[in-house]
Amino acid sequence: MDEPSSFTPSPRHPVTLTPRLRLADIAKAFGGIQAVRGVSLDVGRGEILALCGENGAGKSTLAKILAGEIAPDAGTVALDGQEVRLPDPATAHRLGIAIIYQELNYVPTLTVAENVLLGRLPRRGPIVAREAVYREAGAILAPLAPHLDVRLPVAALPVAERQVVEIARALSLDARVIVMDEPTAALSQQEVARLFALVRRLAAGGVSVVYISHRLDEVFALADRVAVLRDGALAGAWPAGGTNRAEVVRAMVGRSVDELYPRRASTPGETLLEVRGLTRGDRLADVSFEVRAGEIVGVFGLLGSGADVLVKALFGAVRADRGEVVVGGRSLGLPTPGKTRRAGIALVPGERKEEGLVLGMTVRENLSLSTLGAISEWGVIRGGEERSRAAAMVRELDVRTPGIETPVGRLSGGNQQKVVLGRWLQARPRVFVLEEPTRGIDVGAKVEVYRLMEELAESGAAILLVSSEMPEILSMSDRILTIADGRLTAEFRRGEATQEAVLDRAIGEASRGS
Repeated sequence: MDEPSSFTPSPRHPVTLTPRLRLADIAKAFGGIQAVRGVSLDVGRGEILALCGENGAGKSTLAKILAGEIAPDAGTVALDGQEVRLPDPATAHRLGIAIIYQELNYVPTLTVAENVLLGRLPRRGPIVAREAVYREAGAILAPLAPHLDVRLPVAALPVAERQVVEIARALSLDARVIVMDEPTAALSQQEVARLFALVRRLAAGGVSVVYISHRLDEVFALADRVAVLRDGALAGAWPAGGTNRAEVVRAMVGRSVDELYPRRASTPGETLLEVRGLTRGDRLADVSFEVRAGEIVGVFGLLGSGADVLVKALFGAVRADRGEVVVGGRSLGLPTPGKTRRAGIALVPGERKEEGLVLGMTVRENLSLSTLGAISEWGVIRGGEERSRAAAMVRELDVRTPGIETPVGRLSGGNQQKVVLGRWLQARPRVFVLEEPTRGIDVGAKVEVYRLMEELAESGAAILLVSSEMPEILSMSDRILTIADGRLTAEFRRGEATQEAVLDRAIGEASRGS
């Protein structure tokens, strides 16, 4: 069965079949690891090609080869029929290849205009010609974001508009090819829709777009063609209208889509988590629900619904005005992080890099953060026990890391998420609050997180799954709660919920009437 999509495909522009970009037998190894092996791929003039694959499949390596950041060991790159060499980023820019990475590359204190023309500011002698900077940048931005103030510092812009600045910089280089690496990771659905409109406009103007993403609903809404890398090799390429999610997932991970969501029917036990009348200002209003042992309860809400506030208030990361949290029949009153941790509630936050991990610390140190008391004596950590526990958890969760002394910031998103989960597993909590547990991780890592959720539920844990990914909510939840305007608006039993019904109840009465 295909996973449901929250995006509707739109009619695609006609694509010229003339190859704008041609990769032939590209190969690249790092040490003994073959990152890319014999990849041959064309991108047509004005085509949007989605490039999919798990972390480590070779997508980023290909992007860096096109950016001139690394040189291939073998193979050739051609632009408009002419073979080119890309020894450095400056050459790639001169030839019209621009890369927009997930981690946007801008100078926050400079203006929009200065960022668009970075390194190429018009001058009068040694002095920057400010009015010329604003005029040139404004002309480049006009077809993309005509109302964007080019004199504003980039730091003052929302993420979506910062991304527009990155695209404008690419266009200022007369880009013929734009590679976008996970461009929607930090965007809301409304911002994604605006980005898609912009990408379609670029393609209609003849720019070729390579769109790297693991979000298959977006891929099928935007792309003309879909190509999949697996273990560094091309696993398949199809017109977007000639394939489906099942085929793409199978090519990416070697599993059928039916195996993606392992949730089975459950028989819930005693109530482990009860939330009564939790309220915080106008962001959360009298929220009450319960989660039983062996049960996964999903919470679905749109941006600004209050779902994120619910997570933080439940755990005590923000102070609720009133209400109480009950764990295993014992009331915690108004929750605080200390109370919830001692009661056996684990929180896996949505922003793992900012709230779930200490990126400069090692895998071992991060895994120990929730159990320091258990592995310490007179305030001194028992190093042997800490290393033993960390190594065992790395094996159990199959964390892909060179070793437990590797800084956690060097791991992929999926492996970082495993470390966050592993840290809490060592504390043996009874209740797991999982906020966006698969955000920013590839399909293979998602499968592993879902299987772990299933195992935890089967072992008797209560799980509250707060997610904005509709397929995840529909497929993994025994019950689904919708939240809008800080209030719970509906409850659906497993098998009764549809995408349309859940989305309708998540819109909220205020938005419905507007």
